[in-house]
Order: sequence, then C-alpha cells, then structure tokens
Amino acid sequence: MKKTIFVSFYLLMSWVALGQPAERFYKVVVAPDHFDWTYKTGENVKFTISVLQNGNLVKNARIRYEVGPEKMEPTKKETLSLPTGSLTVEAGTMKMAGFLRCIAFAEIEGKEYKGLATAGFDPLSIQPTVDNPSDFDTFWTNAKADLAKIPLDAKMTLLPERCTEKVNVYHVNIQNFRMGARLYGILCVPKKEGKYPALLHVPGAGVRPYGGDIANAEKGIITLQIGIHGIPVTMEPSVYTDLGAGAFNGYWAYNMDDRDRFYYKRVYLGCVRANDFLTSLPQYDGSNLAVTGGSQGGALSIVTAGLDNRVKWLGAFYPALSDVTGYLKGRAGGWPHYFDKNTIAFGNKPDKIATIGYYDVVNFARRVKVPGYYSWGFNDETCPPTSMYASYNVISASKELFLALETGHWTYPEQNERMTGWLVNKLTGK
Repeated sequence: MKKTIFVSFYLLMSWVALGQPAERFYKVVVAPDHFDWTYKTGENVKFTISVLQNGNLVKNARIRYEVGPEKMEPTKKETLSLPTGSLTVEAGTMKMAGFLRCIAFAEIEGKEYKGLATAGFDPLSIQPTVDNPSDFDTFWTNAKADLAKIPLDAKMTLLPERCTEKVNVYHVNIQNFRMGARLYGILCVPKKEGKYPALLHVPGAGVRPYGGDIANAEKGIITLQIGIHGIPVTMEPSVYTDLGAGAFNGYWAYNMDDRDRFYYKRVYLGCVRANDFLTSLPQYDGSNLAVTGGSQGGALSIVTAGLDNRVKWLGAFYPALSDVTGYLKGRAGGWPHYFDKNTIAFGNKPDKIATIGYYDVVNFARRVKVPGYYSWGFNDETCPPTSMYASYNVISASKELFLALETGHWTYPEQNERMTGWLVNKLTGK
C-alpha cells in the first residue's frame, strides 16, 4: 500500500511539472494570424480572441486584454464586451527580434478565465544580453579539478519494493563538492548481465522525492535521477513540502553575491559528480551517456553537457536560468527572474550581476559540442521564449527544436514521446 501511495504521488508531481493544465468550463482562446506564430520584424500581427463554451462562441462575453512584449508592461489595454464572442486585435509589430504577447481575461459568473498567445519576431535572431566572463573556462576547470580530488564514497541501498522483474532500483548517496555535502538520487540498473548506456535525469526547480526512471531502464539503459539539495529523495512527501517552504525557500538566490558560494555551484558540480558515479559503474558501457530534464532541469542538461565532455547527447525542455539579465536590457529574462520589476532592488547589484555570468545557461550553451534535442512553446510565462532562444541560438553543435507553440510551462504527451524516442535511439540505436 505504501508503494502505491508513493508512486501515485510521484506521478502526480510529474504531471504537475510536465502535464497539460486542467480543462475549464469556459475557454479563452487567443491566436495570432500566422499559422506558425512567427513574423518578420516590422510585420504587423493580429490576434483573435474568442470565448468558448462547448466549442461555441459565448455571445456578449465581457473581456479585458493587454498586448506587449512578454513579461514587460503592456503597450495596449482594453476592456469591452464581445457581441459575437470573438474579437480581432490589431497588435502592431516589433522592430527587434523578440516576442509580443496578447493576454485576455473573461469574467463569467464571478470567475475569471485566461488565455494567451505569443507571436515570435525573428526568434532565431535573438542574441543574449548576459556577459561571458573572460575567465569562465578557468573558473570551471578549477572547480572540476577541486571536485575530482574528492572521493565518490558511493553508497547504494536496494529498494526491493521498487524493483521489477528486469530492473534493480537503488537509493544512492555519493560525496558531492565540498566534504560533507552529499548527492542523492534513484539509480535503476538492468538486471541482465551486460554493458549498458546511461541516462542522467536532472531535476526541475523545487524540493521533492523521486521515483526513478524504471521505464527506460527496462529498455536497457542505466538511469539515474538526482535531487540537488543534498537530502535523501525517498522521504515522505510532507517533508519536502516543509523544506520547500522553509530551509530551501528561494534557494536559487542563496549567496548570489559570491561566485564561489552561490547555491548553484554545488548543483552544477553535483551533475558532474553524478556522471562520475554513473561512469564508474561496472555495468556502464564506457561510451554512451546522455542527460535530460525540464525547466531548471533543462538548464542543468545544457550546463552538464557544457561542463562534461563525457556527455554525448542532451535533451532539454524549456531551459530556465537562460539570459537572466534580459530585464536589465528592457526585455524578458529567464527564470528565476532575478532582475524583473519584483526583484530588481535585490538583484541589481554589481557583485550579483558578475556572479550570474558564471552560471547563466547561455555561457554553457556556447560551449556545448554534442547533439541536442530541445522542446518548448511560445506561451511559457515561467521561462520566457526570448530567454530560451538566447541560449539556443548560441549553440553551434547539431540541434533540433520541436515547438509546441501554444504550450506554456508544460508539455504535450507527444513532446515527451519524441524526446524519449530521440534519447533512446541515440543511446541504444533502437
């Protein structure tokens, strides 16, 4: 019974992180007038706003809408009724590469319903704003050298209740950067004797338990799903809720004024340390290693590939921590929005801006040398597409981008299927 409860919770957490939002009784649908939602700079865009119930237009619906560059102050606002249930808005254009968003709200029977759409203007021309420190490579080379001096001290605990006929599942605990700091995760290893490729799963933001990637392990892949906070990943769900609201609340900004003590230094090196562990396993085939994740995990996938030349492929959904300084240049920056209007008083300090240069995903993307598969949508309000393209556009390695335009910070099953299929094919040739 306990196993069933835990697995159900893990599946729920996965759905919250990657699944579609719940359907609502009324729908506000916003759509640009280009099928691919993409425009040339200087080209005008029109948005159609429709309020629907049971697939039909809701006549005389009361709406308010706003149009403007994503995450910025709107340049146009209006509140009105829609006699036919639909309205076309002349939204203008953008003179520079970026994204123009229309957000609409309908109030019906005391409840508010929201819809949005985002037009991309020459998104493949977006360039980053973040500085690329001259000693970036030296900084990380020295950090990895320090990490290499620390023994793995790996401890593996079999979890019999999670094992399957084909896979052994372990709770693992290894020494991370700085003595005394540990890295925890769920390791899944095929039972059949042999040598196997390996897949590292890096986590989205937050504090939670993990169930492990048993499905891909059953396909003949060693999988390791890690947490980043130095705590076991098999505790009761309520423990993580408490920690997320307490000790780890706002962890992404801890020690941001010091590049050597910033929270993500241990996190980034922890991803390398996870690969140290994976490649040390006797079942590892010695060659084929990939990394994947979404949001913060999308960021960590790119970071890990940029730092560790043992990685041969990466798969990233909507990478966070990308071009976070965009707000300082008058456009959207990446999660966790260190410099937006709500946090600029805290973040806009020379030492913090300097630190960010060593951790922004853009600067790791510049150094990615391996094939990658990427996927996101234009409607992401957590990881703005402007910021994601700023990273994607500087990648010189082979890359594929699967756009699910209307998605926000979630994925369709088809996106997950394509990502998994791509990774499994690269790792196993199947």
